[in-house]
Amino acid sequence: MEQLPEDWQRGIVIVAHPDDIEYGAAAAVARWTRQGKDIRYVLVSSGEAGIAGLPPAESGPLREDEERASAKIVGVSEVEFLGYPDGRIEESLALRRDLAAAIRRHRPDIVVLFNSADVWARGYANSADHRAVGRAGLDAVSDAGNEWIHPELADLPTWSPRWAAIYGVPDGSHGVDVTETFEVAVESLTAHRRYLEALGPEPAPVQARAVLEMSAGPKEAFPAAHAIAFELYHYD
Repeated sequence: MEQLPEDWQRGIVIVAHPDDIEYGAAAAVARWTRQGKDIRYVLVSSGEAGIAGLPPAESGPLREDEERASAKIVGVSEVEFLGYPDGRIEESLALRRDLAAAIRRHRPDIVVLFNSADVWARGYANSADHRAVGRAGLDAVSDAGNEWIHPELADLPTWSPRWAAIYGVPDGSHGVDVTETFEVAVESLTAHRRYLEALGPEPAPVQARAVLEMSAGPKEAFPAAHAIAFELYHYD
C-alpha cells in the first residue's frame, strides 16, 4: 500500500448522508486541513430518514447541524447539501450533472468518495444511497471536464481533478497515516450525538471510538498505528 499523494491544495468530499464522512474519512481530512489544505463537503441528502422515531422534517435540519459541527471540528467550514431524498437516491444522469456542477464550482484537485461496492464485506450489503452516490460521483469526475455531456452547465467552466479517492474499502491501493488526528476524528463522529444515540445504548463517544478503531486502525503493509485506506483513480 502506497502513501496517498498529498501534493495538492483543494479537495472535496462527496457522500450521501451526514456522518458518512466521519466514519473514517474525517481523520484524513483533519490531517489535510492541518497541512493548510482547503477541504469542502458536498452531501447529496440531509439524512432525514436516518433516525427511527424522528420525523424527516425534524431529523433533516438536526442532522445538517450535526454535520456542520462535525466538519468544524476537523477544520472544514464549507458544507453543501444538495437536497436529494434520503434513502431514495438514484444513480441517474441528473445526479451526475449535479455532482459535476459541484466539482466545477469547487474546482478540487482531488475528489473523495465513499465505498460504492454492492457489499461492505461478504454477507453485509452496502446501502442503495452509497452505491448511487459513489458511482455517480466517479462518473461526475470525468463529466466535470467535458463541455458536451451536460450542456446545461455551460455557465460553469469545465474542471478536471487529478484524482478520485474512494474510502471505506476493505483494502486499498493507498493509505493515509491518521495517527495524529485519530482523537479529533473520534470527536468529530461524536458530534453526531443524536444520530448515534438512536443506534444503540452505548454513549456516543464509546460508539465513535469503536467504529474508528475498525475503520482507522492499522493497515497491512502500511506503517502507521492508525490509517485510512483509499482506492486511488488517476485522471489527466
